[in-house]
Amino acid sequence: MKVVTDADFDSVIGGGGPVLVDFRADWCGPCHQLAPVLERLAAGWGDRAHVVQVDVDANPAGTARYGVTALPTLILFVNGEPVHRVHGLRSDGALRAELDPWIL
Repeated sequence: MKVVTDADFDSVIGGGGPVLVDFRADWCGPCHQLAPVLERLAAGWGDRAHVVQVDVDANPAGTARYGVTALPTLILFVNGEPVHRVHGLRSDGALRAELDPWIL
């Protein structure tokens, strides 16, 4: 998964297609549990959408800009605009059910 910083955040999410941003931290246990779920989700989407990670500790500007106060937080961006937000752990099936309508 691509790691995004405050410096390149806008260019990554503004690319036109759907981009799911995983706001996470190394110290966050649930974030580590969610990582394989996101890998499978990204593989299933192929080129239709991208999944990227933001380390909230190293990138406070983007984290504050989107009001991320709990981890893990996922925000789906389409054409650079946030369209859906997910807080906490979800199974593969639950995430697909929530996000696939924006992707497919």
